[in-house]
Amino acid sequence: MLKRLIRCIREYKWAALLSPLCMVGEVTMEVIIPLVMANLYDYGVKLQDMNVVVVKSIQLVLCALASLCFGVASATFASKAATGFAKNLRHDMFYRVQNFSFSNIDKFSSASIVTRLTSDVANLQMTFQMMIRMTIRCTMMLVLALTMALRLSVKLSTIYLQVMPLLILALVCLVPLVFKIFDRSFKMMDKLNNVVQENVHGIRVVKSFVREKKETEKFTGISGDLAKNFSKAEKILSLNSPIMQTCVYACMLSISWVGAQMVVASGNNPDVGLTTGELSSMFTYTTQILMGLMNLSIVFVLMIMSRTPLRRCCEILAEEPDLTSPENAVTEVTDGSVDFENVSFRYSATAQHRALKEVSLHIPSGATVGILGGTGSGKTTLVQLIPRLYDVSEGSLKVGGRDVREYDLEVLRDNVAMVLQKNVLFSGTIKENLRWGNPNATDEELIHACKLACAHDFIESFPDGYDTHIEQGGTNVSGGQKQRLCIARALLKCPKILILDDSTSAVDTHTDAMIRKAFREEIPGTTKLIIAQRVASVQDADMILVLDNGQISAVGTHDELMQTSSIYQEVFYSQQKGGIE
Repeated sequence: MLKRLIRCIREYKWAALLSPLCMVGEVTMEVIIPLVMANLYDYGVKLQDMNVVVVKSIQLVLCALASLCFGVASATFASKAATGFAKNLRHDMFYRVQNFSFSNIDKFSSASIVTRLTSDVANLQMTFQMMIRMTIRCTMMLVLALTMALRLSVKLSTIYLQVMPLLILALVCLVPLVFKIFDRSFKMMDKLNNVVQENVHGIRVVKSFVREKKETEKFTGISGDLAKNFSKAEKILSLNSPIMQTCVYACMLSISWVGAQMVVASGNNPDVGLTTGELSSMFTYTTQILMGLMNLSIVFVLMIMSRTPLRRCCEILAEEPDLTSPENAVTEVTDGSVDFENVSFRYSATAQHRALKEVSLHIPSGATVGILGGTGSGKTTLVQLIPRLYDVSEGSLKVGGRDVREYDLEVLRDNVAMVLQKNVLFSGTIKENLRWGNPNATDEELIHACKLACAHDFIESFPDGYDTHIEQGGTNVSGGQKQRLCIARALLKCPKILILDDSTSAVDTHTDAMIRKAFREEIPGTTKLIIAQRVASVQDADMILVLDNGQISAVGTHDELMQTSSIYQEVFYSQQKGGIE
């Protein structure tokens, strides 16, 4: 997992290397300062030698300035490296998600992906910054301060060696207790984000059914559980601080007692004792060593907290798209013919139920094909295989005489325009939304596509026309207007195959008929697959498919199916006024 994250440093590797190097310089200066102060007191102040006082004072100022410069440089490089690392990590994760197939995306909820790209990355950014600064600082402080303390007095330094195992033991005991709690908490955060996302997205439904109180209770319950879990983990981790403080004060007391005896003994035998300046240095080194341990424990806690975000981010990076372009991929779709050859499909390799079963069908280029069937009959699944949003489980699917798995994915999808059941518009102007179909489309091409989709008139009725701003999700236009804008956007691709997945359900029958008439007259060479619930939307098609339970129940024109298909007859008669028998 760490290798994947290390790759995200990339162009910020020099900042990531310079930060710890500068931190080494800062710590070195801080460790030298107590030694200079000891010499200042023992050889300057105590002996009343002003020359020594001046020289040592200058040395102290220079060491302090050097420490300040190194510290500022380290913080600057660490901040640059951490923010750059987070930027690259988000980019890599988002890029990976963009390359996911539908089956890949099905493994992660949208709320979970949002959480991983935001709060999880933020946690990793903070941990990374702490690691390249505080981890180096604490480690170097421990090593250098302990070395200097041993140089001054081996006897007093053994006090540190007795306390440090106790601190390490305390950390080892606390860490396993919080691992599972944090893991559970981050899953709850996904659930919380999902509740918020659903509520905000469906706020009109919530208000129309007067469910505000129920939704608030749901949110409060999950939020309360999340708070309880984090509080429980923090309570356990909070034991770390009093343990550290106890060890610090115990060391200070021990060094004060033993050190004072050694200072007194040095009056009789200087070789076995300590000077007053050296004892004061020992106090400083005691603080540095134990505070270094305390800060190291804080970094360790952050690493514990970031263990779950690390795993979750790596799950995104490790997920391999199961739909990729082959080597030497075909880069041209010759025509819009579609051939299903004994096609079966499962949504997962382990699924027992087949969404499609042994479908065989030839659709000539330029034909208009209507698709009818009940809910769950496999209509949407069938058309999603054409632009290779999913791969067939068995059999073969050909477009333009070539298996779809032979095409470059981008080329294939550029030649297949699909208007989905759930029409999505993005925040921006109408022009910006339409140009998703063709970024280089001229204003004349936009108008022509909108006229084909019967959208031009209502767009012109807006004060700003094609520059009208669309709110997020298209909430400021009606369902029928949204559908017609999505159809126009698809037409701008000039596709060889156009798929309308029940995308005229919100328009009136007259407008529906005008759209179909425009298709026949303006884009006769484009293969058109129209999924509909209304027989009127498909009865003039060249071919009508009737799907039932993932299989083709009947194929033919309207007149043929009225003679041969009981399912088609039932749908047709149920939609006629007066209920013709």
